[in-house]
Amino acid sequence: MSAAALKPKRVLVIGGGPTGLVALRNLIERGQFEHVELVERRDDIGGVWYLDNPAHSTDSESPRWPSPAYPGLVGNVLPEFLSFSQYPFPEPPSAPNQPFPTLTETHDYLHSFAEPYVKSGVIRLSTDVVRVEELVDGRWKASLRDWSTSGKGKEVEETWDAVVVAVGWYDNPVWPQTHGLEELKSKGLAKHAKWWRGPRGHEGKRVLVVGNANSSNDMAAQLAPLADTPVYQSIRREAFHSFVSLSDERISMVAPVAKYILKSTTDGDKFDVTLTDGKELKDFDTVWIGTGYKPHPNFIHVLDPSDKIKSKHVSLTAESTSHTRVPWLHRFILYAYNPSLAFIGAPMVYTPFTIADLVSTWLSLAWRGEIAYPDTAEGRLVFEKERIDFIDKWRAEMDNPSSLMVFSVLGPDEEEYGRALKAEIVDARPELKNILTEWSEERTKLRETTYPLKYKALVWTRDQQSKH
Repeated sequence: MSAAALKPKRVLVIGGGPTGLVALRNLIERGQFEHVELVERRDDIGGVWYLDNPAHSTDSESPRWPSPAYPGLVGNVLPEFLSFSQYPFPEPPSAPNQPFPTLTETHDYLHSFAEPYVKSGVIRLSTDVVRVEELVDGRWKASLRDWSTSGKGKEVEETWDAVVVAVGWYDNPVWPQTHGLEELKSKGLAKHAKWWRGPRGHEGKRVLVVGNANSSNDMAAQLAPLADTPVYQSIRREAFHSFVSLSDERISMVAPVAKYILKSTTDGDKFDVTLTDGKELKDFDTVWIGTGYKPHPNFIHVLDPSDKIKSKHVSLTAESTSHTRVPWLHRFILYAYNPSLAFIGAPMVYTPFTIADLVSTWLSLAWRGEIAYPDTAEGRLVFEKERIDFIDKWRAEMDNPSSLMVFSVLGPDEEEYGRALKAEIVDARPELKNILTEWSEERTKLRETTYPLKYKALVWTRDQQSKH
């Protein structure tokens, strides 16, 4: 390990959600690079927390990238774990009974945080990154489309010394490989949670929900008062304790789906399902799939690492990428073959706001040469190899490993990961010790109190609604 000499002057951040915004702040204020800009393809910042601009014309020439959020969404993370360093999240007005910020409250927080950067012009909205291509000299060519009112989709090219990719996973929904599902999708009977906007329109309908993480639990709970009951929820295993939900006699938990059978009736297209336990369920109108997303930033094109003459580009990620990951990253951050490309938010974590704050601070100091990292591609690839070996061994020890026991989900490793990064940051900048979040067993225990608090908040909300 040696201190890097990269020290880029011009840095581009892609993505105006929480991870991109805090990366922008840290690169400007802690990295103090010559010029840093952030581009966001939508017409406002916030990422998943920006639902949509209701004034956005549906016949606009500008493409739309709707958030997978939905009206009435309430988060599952307490304000303490949503707070960027030196910018605490305000207490929600419904605390202590409902201490979890809503979609609107979270977007307001991000808006307030981003305001000085919007005013200074270092955030460009309505700017879509079409392609990022590695140059032979190690820099990056970015092809952008300007979808502002004046730009009207004009494409421009820019060259940057370094690029930070801070985009979410939500462009890439995961669909189960279940017999008959593709036919249902083609008929509009199967929909992914990415497109859930609430239960309206499902009155009296017979509905199946697949999955039992947060999105599936929310969909089932919202459908129960309106849809034909029971609402069926197909699950493979009991939910992790972090996916908190209330029991509801109107929701029936059933086995995984083995097969979907499309059929035509006098009431239009419907479908039956056969479950893996042999049970058959009849006459469904819709199935909502809540099986998550995967990282796949396919707009990144790198020089083929196996091409010694550096003449051919390849997509950094592909549908066939094993272990469902952004490949070749040192510590989920630096692209091993050219560390002037970095990722913020590559792994799924319990506390994405605080991890992004930590990671982007580490990155700022690493690019300044204040934090050491391996000075060869081979050295930077060791992290990925060890991580893959660990995941393979872990899954082999389980009879029915969870879909969350994968390379790109930090899970129980988050504390160790955060502690190690912070130690390196503090070694370089001791003044950040009490500014950045602490990573310790005590903090993990505090985070674990989130789940019983969420359950109590759900009960309180249900009781409040029953009064009206």
